[in-house]
Amino acid sequence: MTTQTSSALKAKVLITLKNGVLDPQGKAIGHSLAALDFKGVGEVRQGKFIELELNQTDPDAAYAKVEDMCKRLLANTVIEDYTIEIIT
Repeated sequence: MTTQTSSALKAKVLITLKNGVLDPQGKAIGHSLAALDFKGVGEVRQGKFIELELNQTDPDAAYAKVEDMCKRLLANTVIEDYTIEIIT
């Protein structure tokens, strides 16, 4: 007999600088791409990707929890935007 445990949810969070906020790392990446002769690349913006495993079974509760994490720690909401994807 096998016991099945409820599967944990995963959250994927993408954090990027808001439009209008200078992105020196993105500029440096853009310059490096041009120096390596990659043509046709416009503006480059960089960000952060965070994947979380949650001991949560309710996707709505998981989303609310991750949103609270973003507001309180993961993102600087003054200069950064974030998107959350809950994987069931």
